[in-house]
Amino acid sequence: MTFVIIAVVAIIVILGIALMVSYNRFVKQRNLIQESWRQIDVELHRRYDLIPNLVETVRAYAAHERHVFEEVARLRTQAVNVQGAPPEQRAAAEGELSGALRQMMISVEAYPQLQSNQNFLNLQRELTDTEDRIAAGRRFFNANVGDYNTRVEAFPSNLIANGFKFDKAGYFEVRDEQVRAVPQVSFGTIGSVAGEQAPPQMQAGPQSSGQIQPEIPGEQGNYQGQPQMPVYQQPGQPPYQGQPQAQPPVGGPPAGSPSPQDGQPPFTGGH
Repeated sequence: MTFVIIAVVAIIVILGIALMVSYNRFVKQRNLIQESWRQIDVELHRRYDLIPNLVETVRAYAAHERHVFEEVARLRTQAVNVQGAPPEQRAAAEGELSGALRQMMISVEAYPQLQSNQNFLNLQRELTDTEDRIAAGRRFFNANVGDYNTRVEAFPSNLIANGFKFDKAGYFEVRDEQVRAVPQVSFGTIGSVAGEQAPPQMQAGPQSSGQIQPEIPGEQGNYQGQPQMPVYQQPGQPPYQGQPQAQPPVGGPPAGSPSPQDGQPPFTGGH
């Protein structure tokens, strides 16, 4: 009887320790998520402070891009107003603001004087560094959220989560469609680059006369497998186009050949 009591007490103690460890781990993960979110929030506020100065610098060189400036200002105000919202809502507002900033930077490319302005370059560099820190903080935050949500759904830790109201956390995800879009790849003409015209294709035609094409036996009216006989031509007359002439007798001149001229040796039949 005493052994049974000791075993029951030991099981209760073990379960109590496991419960306490699991609960403390949930609290630690939740605090880690909150801390990582505060790091992101600091960088977001820094971006809110940089945007007005950047817009005013660009406006001085590109005053007619008014619609771009108004859109950036409106989305910045919208992002500031949702600071106390969940990460999903904040992410949606920040994604729209990032898209407007990207559009403004594209319009800047048409103004070389602005691109050489030192104040603009400094603001652009600070904004780029801030965006990089936001991206790094977002990856860290989402990794912590993923570990926490896994424990909320997994067994047996989900029993502790349901008992002590540990709800799933939201991710801070990019909602900009231009960032998430899949690049289009075209497998067109080999060697061509996307956006360029393919080189014109060569038309089939007769080959150049400068190339010597070997004759194949059996083609162009020749006898199959027999070599083409030479055609002897009289001076001032077109070549004979009929049947191949018979071979001359050994030792004599070819049939129809001209007589030897003065000063030339007679034909002996040798090579």
